[in-house]
Amino acid sequence: MITTEQQEKLRGWFTGRLPDDLFEELVEVTVDREEVTVIGRIPAPKLAEGVSDAEQEAAVQGRVQEFRERTRETRIALAREAEHRFRRKVSWGVECAGERSLFTHISAPVMTRLRQPERQVLDTLIAAGVARSRSDALAWCVRLVQRHTDDWLSELRDSLEHVQRVRAQGPDAEPEDAPGDSA
Repeated sequence: MITTEQQEKLRGWFTGRLPDDLFEELVEVTVDREEVTVIGRIPAPKLAEGVSDAEQEAAVQGRVQEFRERTRETRIALAREAEHRFRRKVSWGVECAGERSLFTHISAPVMTRLRQPERQVLDTLIAAGVARSRSDALAWCVRLVQRHTDDWLSELRDSLEHVQRVRAQGPDAEPEDAPGDSA
């Protein structure tokens, strides 16, 4: 688990290191054991009033693709520097007109053992055409849980950070110089 301080240091590094004209705003920097994901806001395309949803969607997709191609060299250079510094892969994404697009992100394998009733859930999703494989079905389940429990997961993460801070103050923590100790 990544601590709040580590998360803040990562965000601070990217805030200081990103060119001022790369994003309108740095929206989010998230990190886990394998990957750092950097998401920034880019300007929405200027459209005439009353355009169709299809035209707006196509314009946003075009803007995202233009950004991705134009900034590729800059993002690769920053990713290499960050990967060396933080020992994690760096992935990128943007928000444009309220839509989020991720690119260059990794998909990390996760091993699990499931009993038959749990495997049957995955097999049902495959039979229904929701997923192509057990792996896809499990990923679908995780996204579903994430979508419906964001507040609960956020509270749980906050609690874990508190536990880490308390552990750091425990008896195995490095003692500070006690009053009267001579150096």
